[in-house]
Amino acid sequence: MSNAGKRVKVHYTGTLDDGSVFDSSYQRDQPLGFVCASGQMIPGFDKAVEKMEVGETRTIHVTPDEAYGPYIEDGIQRAPLGAIPGTEGLKVGDQVSLQGKDGRPYPAKVAEITDVDIAFDMNHPLAGKDLTFQITLLESADTETGVHPHHH
Repeated sequence: MSNAGKRVKVHYTGTLDDGSVFDSSYQRDQPLGFVCASGQMIPGFDKAVEKMEVGETRTIHVTPDEAYGPYIEDGIQRAPLGAIPGTEGLKVGDQVSLQGKDGRPYPAKVAEITDVDIAFDMNHPLAGKDLTFQITLLESADTETGVHPHHH
């Protein structure tokens, strides 16, 4: 039985190796809905849910290659202080949104501030980290039934 291509709803808690929770649908009090194996989720999450039965709870451990990818040193970008408007009051560790060359916003974290420049870490906050998810599959339904979200 595969849930691939089905619209599923899960409750999950994601933790790091030190046990700290980085994401939880319980905290939002709202299950997460997505189409399984459609690329909306990280591969490791998709793979686990694909094989689950409704009502089952499973704990998985996901390495970076099945999560948010490796941590890339090139992901650090430096800019002269004052070159980017609004950076004056930033502190190390602040999350910011930078505009990429394609105009899309990129989340970044302030990695370092020196007298002359500021370094932004463009890596995903979870890049290079092993993740553990406890997932409970609440429902699984064929996407053919009901409303098609693509029709506007």
